[in-house]
Amino acid sequence: MAWILLLIAGVLEVSWAAGLKAAAGKPNVFTIGITGVLMLGSLVALAAAMRSLPLGVAYPIWTGIGSVGAVGVGVAVYKDQLDATTIAGVVFLCIGMALIGVKSH
Repeated sequence: MAWILLLIAGVLEVSWAAGLKAAAGKPNVFTIGITGVLMLGSLVALAAAMRSLPLGVAYPIWTGIGSVGAVGVGVAVYKDQLDATTIAGVVFLCIGMALIGVKSH
């Protein structure tokens, strides 16, 4: 269950990052409010996951999901362009998350 909560926390982190991008373009009370709710939800889910997972596992994976997910949303929604260096960075993040995750088992 902790891993599911951590995944939810990561997805919510990607969502609030996308909300910040949207709010930067067209700031309004609704977008800012939803972004705040997503931030809070992400932190609550992370805290719940940390009841069972060590800090050194949960936090880096949470931030990694957010980082990789934000790159994906940037490409898919905002038409960000990736170069070879960025792609390599995302690959290394994924490898790092996998190695940290394996450590916890």
